[in-house]
Amino acid sequence: MDKQTEFVLRAIEERDVRFVRMWFTDVLGFLKSVAIAPAELEGAFSEGIGFDGSAIEGFARVYESDMVLRPDPSTFQVLPWRDSKPATARMFCDITMPDNSPSYADPRYVLKRSLKKAADLGFTFYTHPEVEFFLFKDPLDPDKGPVPVDQSGYFDHTAQSVGSDFRRKAITMLEQMGISVEFSHHEGAPGQQEIDLRYADALSMADNIMTFRVVVKEVALSQGIHASFMPKPFTEWPGSGMHTHMSLFEGDNNAFYDGSAENHLSKVARHFIAGLLRHAGEITAVTNQWVNSYKRLAGGGEAPSYICWGRNNRSALVRVPMYKPHKGASARIELRSIDSAANPYLAFALMLSAGLAGINGEYELPEGAEDDVWSLTERERRALGIKPLPRNLYEAVAIMEQSELVAETLGDHVFDFFMRNKRAEFEDYRRQVTPMELKQLLPVL
Repeated sequence: MDKQTEFVLRAIEERDVRFVRMWFTDVLGFLKSVAIAPAELEGAFSEGIGFDGSAIEGFARVYESDMVLRPDPSTFQVLPWRDSKPATARMFCDITMPDNSPSYADPRYVLKRSLKKAADLGFTFYTHPEVEFFLFKDPLDPDKGPVPVDQSGYFDHTAQSVGSDFRRKAITMLEQMGISVEFSHHEGAPGQQEIDLRYADALSMADNIMTFRVVVKEVALSQGIHASFMPKPFTEWPGSGMHTHMSLFEGDNNAFYDGSAENHLSKVARHFIAGLLRHAGEITAVTNQWVNSYKRLAGGGEAPSYICWGRNNRSALVRVPMYKPHKGASARIELRSIDSAANPYLAFALMLSAGLAGINGEYELPEGAEDDVWSLTERERRALGIKPLPRNLYEAVAIMEQSELVAETLGDHVFDFFMRNKRAEFEDYRRQVTPMELKQLLPVL
C-alpha cells in the first residue's frame, strides 16, 4: 500500500468521513458519482469498483459494458459544503476494463495520453483558466428567459452585492479543497462572474475545473440562486468563455520564454502557437461543443471569430499577454475561443496535441494581427490570410471529421461517439422554430 493510499484511509477515520464519492466524467463532460462506505475503500483501491459502462454516455456498447472505477488517492478531498458530521469526501477515478487495461472512453485517460507524449519530449503542460459563468434568480423559466441577479458591469463593486458574497463563499470552498484562486470579479454582463484559477499541471486543472463547477452550483443553490455555464444565455450581452493560458516547462525552465527573442517568445512557443492556429478549426467542436457555443463566437464581446494571433490583441484567437515581459516563468499564451462548458479533459488534450504538432512539425508562425480583427472587412482579412473559425456546430464537426490529429488524440471510440452525438444535437437544433422567426415572420408571411 503506497503512502497516498495510507493517508486517505487514515484521513477517513480521523475526519469521521462516512461517505466517499467516486467522481468521473463522461465524454460530454458531465460529472458522474457513486458513493461507497469507508469500509469498502480499501477494496476499491486494490480491486476497483465495477459498474455498467453502457449506462454512461459514450462509455461502452451493451455487449462490452463491464467497467471498473479506480480511485486516484491524490485527489482525495472532504467536501466543504457537506460540513455537517459525518463528513463526505470525494476522489476522482480512472476508468479501466476488467483486465485492468485503460478504458479508451475515459476522458481523463485521453488527457493522460497527450500528457505522456509531451513528457516524452521533456515537457510538462500547465494551464490557467479564467472561468466565466452567470448567476440567475431562481426559479428559472425557460419560456421567459433567465433573470440575472444584478445589473452590474465589468469590475463593478456594488455594496451588498449578491455576486461579491457569492464569489467570497465559493472561493473559500475552493481553497478548502486545495484549489488556489488568483482573481475574481464581476464580468461585463448583468449577473456574470469570473473566477481565475491559479496555474497547475493540465490533469490537476481539469480535475479542478470539474470540482469548480460543482462548488459554484452548490454555493448558488445554498443562496437561493442558479449558476449556469451556458456559453451565451443573452443575445444582447457577451457570453461566458474560459480563456485558457498555457505554458510548457522543461523541468523548472519555461520553454516558451526566450529573453533575446521578439516578444520574448522562444522557438518552442512560436511553433506551439502555429500548431494551435493550423489545427484551430479541427479542435473547435470540442473546445466549443454545444450549438449555443457558436452564438458566443459570433457575437464579438472578446470572443474570437477568426484564426489569428496577436500580442495583447483581445480580438485574436491566440493572445500573447505582456503583463510581466521580463519574468521568464510567467511567459505564456492564451487561447480565447474555449468556453466554460467544454469537457476540460478532451479540450486540454487537443490544445496540447495541436501545439505539439506545431513543435514536432516546426510550423512557421504567420505574422501577428495587431488590428482589431472584427473591424476589418472580409477582403482585408482574406488579404492577411486570416480564416474564420467554424460558424456553427455542423461546420465544426465536419472539419473535425477530416482531422487525423483529433482522431488520434481522442481515440476511435471517443471520436466516433462525439461526432455522432454532436451531429444529433445539431439536427435537433436545426428543427427548432426560434422566437426570432416567430417575431419577424409570423406577422408578415
